[in-house]
Amino acid sequence: MSQLSPLLIELGTEELPVKALPGLAQAFFDGVVDGLRKRGVELELGDARPLSTPRRLAVLLPGVGLEQPEQRSEVLGPYLNIALDAEGQPTKALQGFAAKAGIDWTALEKTSDNKGERFVHRAVSPGARTAALLPEILREAIAAMPIPKPMRWGDHDWGFARPAHWLVLLHGADVVEAELFGLKADRMSRGHRFHHDKTVWLSQPQDYVESLRAAKVLVDPAERRERIVAEVEAAAGQAGGSARITEDNLEQVVNLVEWPAAVLCSFERAFLAVPQEALIETMEINQKFFPVLDDSGKLTEKFIGIANIESKDVAEVAKGYERVIRPRFADAKFFFDEDLKQGLESMGDGLKTVTYQAKLGSVADKVARVSALAEVIAPQVGADPVLAKRAAQLAKNDLQSRMVNEFPELQGIAGRHYAVAGGESPEVALAIDEAYQPRFGGDDIALSPLGKVLAIAERVDTLAGGFAAGLKPTGNKDPFALRRNALGLARTIIESGFELDLRALLASANAGLAARSVQADVGELYDFILDRLKGYYADKGVPATHFNAVAELKPASLYDFDRRLDAIGTFAALPEAEALAAANKRIRNILRKAEGDIPGQIDASLLQEDAERALAEAVTAAIDDTGASLHQKDYVAVLARLARLRPQVDAFFDGVMVNAEDPALRGNRLALLTMLGERLGAVAAIEHLSS
Repeated sequence: MSQLSPLLIELGTEELPVKALPGLAQAFFDGVVDGLRKRGVELELGDARPLSTPRRLAVLLPGVGLEQPEQRSEVLGPYLNIALDAEGQPTKALQGFAAKAGIDWTALEKTSDNKGERFVHRAVSPGARTAALLPEILREAIAAMPIPKPMRWGDHDWGFARPAHWLVLLHGADVVEAELFGLKADRMSRGHRFHHDKTVWLSQPQDYVESLRAAKVLVDPAERRERIVAEVEAAAGQAGGSARITEDNLEQVVNLVEWPAAVLCSFERAFLAVPQEALIETMEINQKFFPVLDDSGKLTEKFIGIANIESKDVAEVAKGYERVIRPRFADAKFFFDEDLKQGLESMGDGLKTVTYQAKLGSVADKVARVSALAEVIAPQVGADPVLAKRAAQLAKNDLQSRMVNEFPELQGIAGRHYAVAGGESPEVALAIDEAYQPRFGGDDIALSPLGKVLAIAERVDTLAGGFAAGLKPTGNKDPFALRRNALGLARTIIESGFELDLRALLASANAGLAARSVQADVGELYDFILDRLKGYYADKGVPATHFNAVAELKPASLYDFDRRLDAIGTFAALPEAEALAAANKRIRNILRKAEGDIPGQIDASLLQEDAERALAEAVTAAIDDTGASLHQKDYVAVLARLARLRPQVDAFFDGVMVNAEDPALRGNRLALLTMLGERLGAVAAIEHLSS
């Protein structure tokens, strides 16, 4: 074991791209660690992780060997029949191999493989010093970083995410000689641009984090995150509310500052008349501020900015933040007020001139199709078809609003506000918003019955239209987000517990497309939706064999699909499951190979063996016992009852020859297996559970 010493590498730069910073830091860290491991250098990582600020990328490892272990090499030479002549003297081939190895041929060793005996040169050399390896490791790590468009500066040929200004490279207390981007490595880091605008002497790597902290730089992103959250929550508490802290906004703020300080700010209460989603989006997306909410979750006139400096005059900093945000809020209020004057219903007139898709017509055409679908779906799930049609007719109108034109993320949300202002029923207004749910992976489905109807109708039309227009996803291309729509549709149906015939819905969507002279392949689209479901269930830990067992039956209802899948999970845990699955697999194979017609019923007079009589009796009883449960879709009860057939099934296959020479006997036994197989496969193709 070689001696270990801590290693520090810090590359100082101009401000790095905010969203790219975590990925760059991780890639830099991984590149250095992989480079050391590839060369066999002993490592002690402990809880080491990437360190970074907007102005630096750093790798701090607690233990790195001072040198490589001994390097062993083995180079295979010529086979003996080529290496030696008839007198046992070296040929030119062997002499050349020995000369290349730098030794006399008599010092070579021999080895054997399946072709015979051959010469081999084995050598052991001392490992290189880690300090000698680090410059190359550093260059490799930089070259492997994900930088699609490197910047170039000065008259140099090199490029990086941003111009580089300093390089620290310490192994133990020693500076490692290296050069990168024209910078020679030393032990001089740099502090905060304003609080400590000078170099920071680093005597050893383990001083790094504390020395930078003393220079007003929190080099650990996790520490900056904790401080930001603590300061934001404290400032919100001071304002009498709670801060809205989203992961995306927090992540970006962490990568914007080196020494965070919260600043409590406010805006005019008159702006609160604007939909709070627009104000929140402006604060978070455009300015990276944290809104303050009251106890009911409504936006207050307070917000919190994060400064990269501890100002002596915090009030002036607050004024600056308030001054920046006020014009955006004023624009939002103007758009909102103008939209209210126009009214949501009249906005719909413009949809006739907006093309949805060349083969599918205008947005107004899509609205008409979705409205018809909503009317069909609503009564099937206990919703009011009149309200469903009204909500669908208004759901896209806000696309013509000034607010959505400025804030596209407010589609549906803005429509809900305008619907309320226009006197629409609360159910209709809410459904206009919820029609877009789930908006992203992990988002909740619509909560209200009417919202669920619109969400389903919208996605059914989008999927059918996309396939009809030839927009099926290929590779990474999915211009109409059909994969996301398929999963959103499936989730809404399943999580709502709706018994809807999916193929019938897709057929209804096709009927709406008839006027456009395009049609989707319902079977292909059904399979596409099931394919998206496979990933959904995999994320829930459902084995692929369970999914495939149900998918083979292609249930009309996705909610029914879900219940069958739950039942299979319960059945698979039973001790009888494996044997019955194997038996059903055997039954399928026997029936597939059977020749001629199989009788539709069992002839009791042809049951000769005790085992087949027992199985026939057991199968008949099981069919009688499970009929009501199947009708009620109590699949767990069905499979639990069928599990009791195992003794009779085992005895049948152990003692009865199915393919008897007598055709009548053979046909009767095949009829019995058909009855058994049909009932065993009534919930799912359980043979998929057989290994």
